[in-house]
Amino acid sequence: MPRRTATLLTSTLLLIGLLCAGLLIDVPYAEMSPGPTVNTLGEHDGEPVLNIEGEQTYETSGHLNMTTVRVTGVNYRMNLVEAVAGWLSDDHAVVPHETLYPEDVSADEVQEQNAEEFSRSQESAKVAALRELGYEVEEQTIVAAVVRDSPAEGRLHAGDAIVAVDGTKVTEPEQVAELVTQHEAGEDVVFTIVPAEQAQAARESGEDLPSDTGDITITTTEASDDQRAIVGIQAGVSHTFPFPIDIKLADVGGPSAGLMFTLGLMDKLTPEDLTGGAFVAGTGTIDDEGVVGPIGGVTMKTIAARNVGADFFLTPEDNCATAAESVPDGLTLVRVGTLDDALAALADIRAENTDELSLCETE
Repeated sequence: MPRRTATLLTSTLLLIGLLCAGLLIDVPYAEMSPGPTVNTLGEHDGEPVLNIEGEQTYETSGHLNMTTVRVTGVNYRMNLVEAVAGWLSDDHAVVPHETLYPEDVSADEVQEQNAEEFSRSQESAKVAALRELGYEVEEQTIVAAVVRDSPAEGRLHAGDAIVAVDGTKVTEPEQVAELVTQHEAGEDVVFTIVPAEQAQAARESGEDLPSDTGDITITTTEASDDQRAIVGIQAGVSHTFPFPIDIKLADVGGPSAGLMFTLGLMDKLTPEDLTGGAFVAGTGTIDDEGVVGPIGGVTMKTIAARNVGADFFLTPEDNCATAAESVPDGLTLVRVGTLDDALAALADIRAENTDELSLCETE
């Protein structure tokens, strides 16, 4: 066999061997790619994304698309060839597996956390939108979570409304810990509560909490890190809205759609068309006060937005530098730090004053 032929054959066999090995070798990485986008002003799976009852709503135009990132599953193990292909791709990102799925957290816990964050983001989106429009939104301190194997387990439940502690009326979550820690470990503390189902029914109907409350006595225990008295709950806030609002969007988790839900609600509740017919997408968490927070996977989200035709992308200011490093052609990245920033940007977009927009820049 001629030497050149033998060398070519050897090289080919070696390459095949390396490819086979690459397909068999698992690497500790996960992959992110552009996910679906949904117009919050439109429908998803045949149902309106934002459903408002008992209040006048208005026709809208244009788009206010929330964006997502598609990630490989917690149990999926990339091989070396897939990882290299992802590293070389412009619209995929390969990251350490533990970045998305910490080793001390199970798949079920990750899914539960994402669902909880998504639920909280919907709540904050409603609060921010309604308060910006001048509606009154009442707050109620609730049991947000109960620690496993704590004195409160089985006695208090997530969603229970906390009316008072030891007879002292509770108006904000911080009071709960303050009142409990006035005790010594081993002493009793009395919670006056409205059970979760009744509290939820009252919130959904817009009515006041029922006056029929119950007292639950719990014996405190000592915190593991110091000598504070605790019962093992985390207090939080729930809200009573002036009319029912339902956000329907399945198979989405995390808090990053908050800003776009807020803007979508405001657009439906006001006669002015916020977009002026423009195709706007975006991302960002939002809190009850309208502050926009950073999110993960912003580069994948800008690609997803441009792939469906968006011209403008509302970008949390803390994500701007990263997003500006790789901007899809034809997409304008607009910097927003608050709900007011986003509303001002939309005003400029519908007035075609794009020179006035605050744009994302690399650092």
